Amino acid sequence: MKKKSANFKTCLRPVPDLLISCRDREGNDNALAVEYACNCSFDPPMVMVGIVPTRYSYPIIKETGVFVVNLVTEALRKQYKYLGTHSGKDEDKLAKLGMNIGEGVKVNAPLLLDCPVNIECSVVDSIKTGSHEMFIGKINYVHANKGIVDTEGNIDYSKIQFLKFR
Repeated sequence: MKKKSANFKTCLRPVPDLLISCRDREGNDNALAVEYACNCSFDPPMVMVGIVPTRYSYPIIKETGVFVVNLVTEALRKQYKYLGTHSGKDEDKLAKLGMNIGEGVKVNAPLLLDCPVNIECSVVDSIKTGSHEMFIGKINYVHANKGIVDTEGNIDYSKIQFLKFR
């Protein structure tokens, strides 16, 4: 089979599109679209999310040391695009979109309740990798819609219609 050079930015797709939510010290909530993310430890469970330092949420997460990873469904396509193209320094994006917000159990950060899975994280480290800083978050608590969790507490990801950009 013949090979062709491909774009570096897309070499590890598909991965689920994510919204990262956070809350500043004054209690203002924000969320942004994130494309660079992955699991990075099984024990203890940790994830890594990449955020560009010029983003409004970057200093919030640096200062508070917490964030929530929210998995995005196809039904949230419009909200995902808006949260990825507008800045929280200009407006309350979550209020403008009418997003349903919940409270974290272990961290002081908002859950985006319209998302089927919300993962509360506390920052344990970060790595500057060029364009992004990768925040390594220890998973403190996982929320999932009742209908997608089996009797052993496992999430059935086949029941989620993840957002897919074409």
